[in-house]
Amino acid sequence: MKERLQKLIAHSGIASRRAAEKMIVDGRVAINGTVVTELGIQADPKKCLITVDGKKMQGQEKLVYYMLNKPKGYVSTAKDERGRKTVLDLLPEVEERIYPVGRLDNDTEGLLLLMNDGNLVNALLHPRYEVYKTYMAKVSGDFTRRQMDMLAEGVELDDGMTAPAQVRIVDRYPDSGLTKVEIVIHEGRNRQVRRMFDAVGCEVVKLKRTEFAGLNLSGVHRGNHRKLTDEEVAYLYEVAGLEYTQKAKPEKKREYRERDNRAHAKKNASAWKRASDVHVPHDQKRNRRAGYRRHS
Repeated sequence: MKERLQKLIAHSGIASRRAAEKMIVDGRVAINGTVVTELGIQADPKKCLITVDGKKMQGQEKLVYYMLNKPKGYVSTAKDERGRKTVLDLLPEVEERIYPVGRLDNDTEGLLLLMNDGNLVNALLHPRYEVYKTYMAKVSGDFTRRQMDMLAEGVELDDGMTAPAQVRIVDRYPDSGLTKVEIVIHEGRNRQVRRMFDAVGCEVVKLKRTEFAGLNLSGVHRGNHRKLTDEEVAYLYEVAGLEYTQKAKPEKKREYRERDNRAHAKKNASAWKRASDVHVPHDQKRNRRAGYRRHS
C-alpha cells in the first residue's frame, strides 16, 4: 500500500516526520535509485527500494538488536553535529542503520539497547507501558531518609512532577563521603535521574544504568556489546505489548520470561529485605521487581 514518503521514514524510526521532510528536501532520500526532493511523493515499501543516505530504510533490511555497555564519553545518538564520539563508534562492524533506544547522557554509562526496529523502539519508549530502568548512582554527602522519601514519592522538576520511584541505599563510603543508591524509574526524561537527586540536594558523582526492561549487563563488559537472542527480542516485544512475528520458539520465550521473573523477584526480594533504610511508596510495594509493569 502506498503512503507518503515522510510518513514511511518516520514509521521506520529514522527520524520524526518533520525531520524526514527536511531529509527529502535536502536530497537524502531515493526511491529505486532516483533521488526525491518533492514532498507528497507516495511509495509502496513492499514494491520500492527506499534508501536514506544510501542505506536501506528499516523494514527493507534485516532487523538487528544489540545490547551495549556504554562507557562515559560517548553520546547516545547516531550522528553528532559537534563531532563528538557516538555510541555507534563502538559497533563499527554493524552495517545496518541502528539507533539507540532512548538515551544515556555523555557522563552516564551502562546498558543501552540499539536496533533498527522502529516499531519496537517507539513502543519501548511509550509512557503507556512503564518500562522500568534501574540505575546505580554514587552521590555526594550523607544521603538521608528524608531525601529517600522525597525521591520515592516523586519530586518537582522544571518539566513537572516525577512518578514515584523505588529507592534503596546499597552502600556508604565514609572515607570519601559518598553513598551508593539504587533507583528504579519508568519515565525517560532528559537527565532525569541526575535532576531528581539534584532536586533533593544531592550531586550525582557517578551514574550507571544496570537494567532496562528486565534485561541486565551480565557478561557484557564496559565498552563491549552483544546481539540480543531471539528469546530476549520476543521478551521485549511482550514488554512493549507488540506481537512477535519472527522465528522465536514460543516455549523458549516462556522459559526466558519465567526464568527472568524468578531471578528478578529473588534478587530484589533479598535486596529489599537486607536494606534497613529502604523506601518504596505504599502503592508500589507490590511492584518491587525492577523489571516492568504493564496496564491491563
